[in-house]
Amino acid sequence: MSRTVGDLAIEVRSKNAGPFWVTMELFMRDEAGFAAVAFVDAPVIARLYGVPPATVQIFHIPSLNVVKISFPRPVSQGSLHDRDIHAGQHHVPLALLPLPGDG
Repeated sequence: MSRTVGDLAIEVRSKNAGPFWVTMELFMRDEAGFAAVAFVDAPVIARLYGVPPATVQIFHIPSLNVVKISFPRPVSQGSLHDRDIHAGQHHVPLALLPLPGDG
């Protein structure tokens, strides 16, 4: 059974970053986990969330073993088609993402 990004993390969370952006954070347990999620790049996020890769912003904070990811919300916060006004569930596809070569 493949391990996932969430298996290596203390916490994977998403949150509202204003009415037009979502931010997700990977709090990894250690340096090895931080290194293992290096494959999470703009094309991976674009594929998971259906956004253009050029709009994805990724910030690596190695001293904290944290990766912060931001991208435009698929629909504006609070709009008719917004199913998660606080963006609190957007992290699930990322947390369930299998680690490459870990099968």
